[in-house]
Amino acid sequence: MEKSLKLFLSISCFIFIFSCSSKREKSEATYNRAIQYPQGSMMSINGIKRATEIDSTNEQAVYELSVAYLKRGLPHKWLPQYNKAVKLDSVTRIPWRGYLYLWFYRDYKKAIADFDASDTLTPNFIDAPQGHSVDYWRGIAYLGLNDFKNSNAYFEKNIAKETEEFGEDYVDLTAFLYNGISYFEAGNYEKALLNFNKQLQYSRNLSADAKYYKAQIFNAEGDNEKALKIINEAIDDFNQGYSNKRAYVETMKQIYIQDLTELKFKIENL
Repeated sequence: MEKSLKLFLSISCFIFIFSCSSKREKSEATYNRAIQYPQGSMMSINGIKRATEIDSTNEQAVYELSVAYLKRGLPHKWLPQYNKAVKLDSVTRIPWRGYLYLWFYRDYKKAIADFDASDTLTPNFIDAPQGHSVDYWRGIAYLGLNDFKNSNAYFEKNIAKETEEFGEDYVDLTAFLYNGISYFEAGNYEKALLNFNKQLQYSRNLSADAKYYKAQIFNAEGDNEKALKIINEAIDDFNQGYSNKRAYVETMKQIYIQDLTELKFKIENL
């Protein structure tokens, strides 16, 4: 009787382990098929959802389903689904949630709270959702709040760290751009120009955004000749596609051709 009980328990345990392994494998196979479709499409959403139904602990599928909802324009489904992924992997998903709050919700305070939380979760290194450090993202979030002091502080920290570790030419061009914009908005034209010139230095002198802001500074300082020259360059750069923009959403402080032509008209008619 005792041997039979032990055999039964061993077989039950084996079946349980095999079932769990098989469940994950089926979920991953379903997920891998689903992501072959365009992100946010119904074929992709239905496939990923099925993968999460097969195995609710498949964190990658749980996370990707939330992103699919967001890109489908279903934010009311995004957050509850995303929070399921946070429970499975808070270290990775909390800073990523901050990134999504920042760009898709423009909820800068919640974004900053998540970026701050990531510092607590990983005190020995700086998280980098979507390829940028949380210091960089905080700089953008504070710029969205018009808190230029904190915005510049985080951009300066990000730029200094990247420069120290990899060299100044490694720093993302938009870090210089946004740092310059924040200084510009705060009225510190000297530091604004320093950052705009850094961006232009490392972008082969091609940036409609940097030149747009430089033209405003020259115009404010009364140098209309220089302002007109650089706004014309900005328009040329914009028409060639050298402007700051993002997929899916409008980027922070995005400029359009109307902004450039209106500034040119203003300069020409002073």
